[in-house]
Amino acid sequence: MFKAVQIFCVLLIVVNFSCHHSNQFEKESTITIDVQPFSGIAEQEVNYVFSELKKIYPNIILNRTIPFPVSAFYAARNRYRADSLIQFLDRRTARGHITIGLTNKDISTTKDAIADWGVMGLGFCPGNACVASSFRLSNSEKLMQLFKVAIHELGHTQGLPHCGVKSCFMRDAEGQNPTNEEKDFCFECKKQLAQKGWVFAIPKH
Repeated sequence: MFKAVQIFCVLLIVVNFSCHHSNQFEKESTITIDVQPFSGIAEQEVNYVFSELKKIYPNIILNRTIPFPVSAFYAARNRYRADSLIQFLDRRTARGHITIGLTNKDISTTKDAIADWGVMGLGFCPGNACVASSFRLSNSEKLMQLFKVAIHELGHTQGLPHCGVKSCFMRDAEGQNPTNEEKDFCFECKKQLAQKGWVFAIPKH
């Protein structure tokens, strides 16, 4: 898977939004995506996500691996707080950039009355940072699933809410792992991302 200036969109939390419709194709000022691995994640996982993202968003940088911030570790559950990781990444993110943190560690956030809810990913909607974890993913499909979690959370940073189209990367996971059913961004989500410099072949609709 805070309601002040920004809205938390969690990959595993039900959020009652639908895709915002847009008929405009004018591009906004493009940003740079920084892929930020945390210590422990396999190089293969990082390189796969980076290469797949680069196919649809060429303005992307792969940073060197960094250690986890001590403040993000939740000792009671032996995992890391995703919201704390995002705040850490946000402080490191330069103007005109957004950062996607990648990890193989278990991550969590607060969900309603549940103080510590395990998630696959978390991101601000919109925002400057997000995080994706391979910890809860299928071993046999881990690379592709991690890419889909990462691109989902990046979509949130770009202002995309959860989408009702079940095959869209922006669908709400609703407490499950439906990534194998996700094929692409839907038509409406693609239109919004195309405005921001994402490279798609937009079909006639």
